[in-house]
Amino acid sequence: MYKPTFQRSDVRIAHQETVYQGFYQVQKLKLQHRLFNGGWSKELQRELVVRLPAVAVLMYDANSDEVVLIEQFRVGGMAHEDGPWQLEMVAGMIDTEETSEQVAVRECEEESGAMIAESDLELVCKYLVTPGGSNESLAIFCAPVDASQLSGVHGLPTEGEDIQVQVIERQALWQMLQQGQLTNAATIIAAQWLQLHYPRLKTQWGR
Repeated sequence: MYKPTFQRSDVRIAHQETVYQGFYQVQKLKLQHRLFNGGWSKELQRELVVRLPAVAVLMYDANSDEVVLIEQFRVGGMAHEDGPWQLEMVAGMIDTEETSEQVAVRECEEESGAMIAESDLELVCKYLVTPGGSNESLAIFCAPVDASQLSGVHGLPTEGEDIQVQVIERQALWQMLQQGQLTNAATIIAAQWLQLHYPRLKTQWGR
């Protein structure tokens, strides 16, 4: 089994400062790290985008074989050929004392109207989103829902959210992935996971 060669203690930070504080925080660091062939690297300067950890939820109806996703504006997609409205999972940052599961449940209700039980959440994976320049981490869960009860526009107006529920057949989502129509990594990862696990979920969650 793979085990990283080095740990956090194998990094020396000579200087660290916050150079921007807004919706995100940006830090500038001067550091060295151990080298695979021995010794230490030269001093490197790196900028780090600091973000809170986040959660996302793939909502799946095992009876209708449908996935509940959301569509919303994303500023990072402004230059994308298909525009900035993204098809993605319910998601949110952990900016309170809540657990990942508690945030997942709250975000499902706020962004789609779905009432999820913490005990129904199944962890898909946890990963670093863009470790080349950010510390952002994402935990993806899957949860059972009744897709026929979910529709409409949701979100918190105080946070500028304008979120529309989209119910899509699992097979159609898989075809979208194969055709390159899914444009964010979390949804791609979740769709691949679901394609591997949906037979089990149909038995586990279906009527």
